Amino acid sequence: MKKYWSGAEIRQMFIDFFVERGHTFVPSSSLVPGGDQTLLFTNAGMVQFKDVFLGTDQRPYSRAVNSQKCMRVAGKHNDLDDVGRDDTHHTFFEMLGNWSFGDYYKKEAISWAWELLTEVWGLEKERLWATCFKDEKGEIPTDDEAAQFWAQQPGIDPSHILYFGRKDNFWEMAETGPCGPCSEIHYDRGMEYCDRQHEEGHVCRVNGNCKRFLELWNLVFIQYNRLSPTRLEPLPARHVDTGMGLERIVSILQDKPSNYRTDLLLPLMEKVRELTGHSEAERDANITPYRVIADHARAAAFLIADGVVPGNTGRNYVCRMIIRRASRFGSKIGLDEPFLAQVADVVIENYGKAYPELVRNREAILDALTREEKRFKRTVEQGLAHLEELLQAVRNSGGKVLDGEKAFELYATHGLPLELVRDIALEEGLEVDQAGFARAMEEHRLASGAGKSFGPLGGENVDVYRGILEALQSSGELGTEGVHYDPYSSLEVEGKVLALVRDGQPVQEVMTGDVVEVILPATCFYVEAGGQVSDTGTIVSVAEPRWEIRVEDTRKPAAGVITHVGEVVRGKPAVGDLAIAAVDAQRRRDIMRNHTATHLLHAELQAVLGKHARQAGSLVAPDRLRFDFTHPEALTPEQIEQIEAGVNRAIFEDMRLNIRFKSLNEAISEGAMALFGEKYAETVRTITIGDEEEILSYELCGGTHVENTGDIGIFLITSEGSAAAGVRRIEAVTGREAYALVQRRMRTLKQTAQILSASVEDVPNKAESLLKELDEARDQLSQLRRQLVSAEFEQSLNSIKDIQGIKVLAAQLSHADAEILRQMCDRFRQKYTSGVIVLASVENDKPLIIGAISDDLVKKGWHAGDLIKTVASVVGGGGGGRPNLAQAGGKDAALLPQALQKVFSWVESKLGA
Repeated sequence: MKKYWSGAEIRQMFIDFFVERGHTFVPSSSLVPGGDQTLLFTNAGMVQFKDVFLGTDQRPYSRAVNSQKCMRVAGKHNDLDDVGRDDTHHTFFEMLGNWSFGDYYKKEAISWAWELLTEVWGLEKERLWATCFKDEKGEIPTDDEAAQFWAQQPGIDPSHILYFGRKDNFWEMAETGPCGPCSEIHYDRGMEYCDRQHEEGHVCRVNGNCKRFLELWNLVFIQYNRLSPTRLEPLPARHVDTGMGLERIVSILQDKPSNYRTDLLLPLMEKVRELTGHSEAERDANITPYRVIADHARAAAFLIADGVVPGNTGRNYVCRMIIRRASRFGSKIGLDEPFLAQVADVVIENYGKAYPELVRNREAILDALTREEKRFKRTVEQGLAHLEELLQAVRNSGGKVLDGEKAFELYATHGLPLELVRDIALEEGLEVDQAGFARAMEEHRLASGAGKSFGPLGGENVDVYRGILEALQSSGELGTEGVHYDPYSSLEVEGKVLALVRDGQPVQEVMTGDVVEVILPATCFYVEAGGQVSDTGTIVSVAEPRWEIRVEDTRKPAAGVITHVGEVVRGKPAVGDLAIAAVDAQRRRDIMRNHTATHLLHAELQAVLGKHARQAGSLVAPDRLRFDFTHPEALTPEQIEQIEAGVNRAIFEDMRLNIRFKSLNEAISEGAMALFGEKYAETVRTITIGDEEEILSYELCGGTHVENTGDIGIFLITSEGSAAAGVRRIEAVTGREAYALVQRRMRTLKQTAQILSASVEDVPNKAESLLKELDEARDQLSQLRRQLVSAEFEQSLNSIKDIQGIKVLAAQLSHADAEILRQMCDRFRQKYTSGVIVLASVENDKPLIIGAISDDLVKKGWHAGDLIKTVASVVGGGGGGRPNLAQAGGKDAALLPQALQKVFSWVESKLGA
């Protein structure tokens, strides 16, 4: 056995082992789950194959192998609390896995796992243990089949085959759906790894509570469909889903006591040590910061490579949080300037061959890290000082828990994530009310219009559609691939109505007014994907009696099934009728223009702003396009104009689109742009714009496009703004909508020119001249108003009352704003060393009241805020301010005379007191 393999070699050995056994290598999917609204991040290798297990997707292969990028930082699978505090937990990790979709089952999965571990990697057979399922409730059959196959493995110790219950050895995707027993492989690292051997009565065992036995590999056998908490039914096809953490197997094969001592993470810690100048002993004395920085720098680099930028909600919050957490731990070991980009550079160097997206997005990764560190440094000192005050208040009160709302205020105001606040609280022996923080954040999110983040699992009613498909395939009306899908070749298709679904159930006939789903042998309607909306159109009968269905949507409820969703507007459609399905051609052409324009916009954004400007979401509709992209700041008017001009230049050059189907690996290796959060098949459709000498755009895309860029007509940006922290949004129109917009703007411009008695070309100069005149007139009006109010104020001084030596004035002035009233109050205080003044006016039909008190009375405890509240209460208002000056508003201006009389009684009451 080779004594040492690198982590990269071990990853490749796993992949090669299963490729040699007929598996297709499937590249890792993005950390952002494509089309899956139930997950924040990809957290297991099976995520990209979930639709296969649910029956809503099918693949051209039945065996797969890969190393999947995973993140576990939220929800049920959340390892963040332990990251840095031990040797095994991570936010980002790699999951090695092999899958069988209705192909091989337990025998092969078990024998291959044993062969790889013992024959290829040479692990000692006596150190390996296998667990199988036995239901403690006695409701699900014991997995004796797996146990028997384990017993057949050469050299296994039969006493090392153990049974465990549901918690350890039964896997379920959700409360209902695919599930099955699993078989875990554990490795005995030896007594020296037991961290409880000195405790009396402690016994080391598999699934025990010490670190001697390490769970290494989980083999899941998906053989049931759960219909309810107590009802399971066998699946027609059984699957295998296995997962083994790369970091764990590397730590064993490299014989390291910690994942952080393997060549996957140690180079990152060594870079940190280089930056700090620490010795190895100093590093080990500060191992928690080193672990956190290594883990978080790796996680952040992979997140940013997949298009997740630092922000305030959802995935973006996680990215910001781990960067700031790493930055804070860096400050604990003397790293006070931005440093994470240098650590991330090591990540890119070490992982770039296996994950080329790191290399492609190197500039974006390093820039985003440094930018976020600088942003954090600007606010962290004040935030940490405030946090210390809050924690001191908790200690002073004898408490142990920091209020969750206060913790959220630290995040909202100072950018301190909950996880960082919790770290600091724990270091001081305190806790944070995490539930209270979550409630405050949810209230803030909903109040700000963010809405709910995640949706249903998907695959609802899949059994109904799968049953329809199987029946149609059995009768020969559909082939093995199901409904033929081709939205590219034609806008019309003829075929027999194979099935009708109403209210989730198949029916033979439907009536006018029914909402129905129609299944035909083939469709030319586009199914919503990649930001492009579904086609609409009609389905009409070919022969008498005539009927018509207005199609409003198209969807794919199960693998091989495409339904046209619409309303019956005429007649009685029935199964077996011959029909013609026609896409709304004009609407489709509008969509095609917008989709191709989206590709041109993406290319132009990168040309003007830089390669970091990557797609972060899109909408391609008939009336507009919306494009979200990663960029840290608002675009300047000059940049917007430059981008719009560049897109139109590409349109006017009338470049032909080159559309080809290629393997995913070939397209990616050629530099095709794959968009994060999208799911791609093994064979992908590529869209190239430009010639071989100068390719303007090269993307993977299943959407519909124009043949030549000139077909777009014209492209106009209608808005640019913020979509989220670090994400900008552009909306634009093309073709007919762009022409309509130009027409509206020209009409408005002509009308404006007519009003200004100017030519269209002279409108800006004329408008500027009029604005200048208006400003001058306003200045003159303001001066005149001040003069009039000043004269009125001087006259009001004649009505000053003297109350025990204190000058008191309460007066209402006409046409005075708050600024003028304050100026008059200042004049009064300058003239009278001991006095009280309250002036009122009416502004926009509402009372405006300002009061002032001289300094000698303030020293006696008089407060203008109290005075103003008393006066304002009469007019139905309230206010406040400083002891010497306060302001209030109200509702009923007619009551101002009565309100002002309160001034004198308030002064008399103060003197009487």
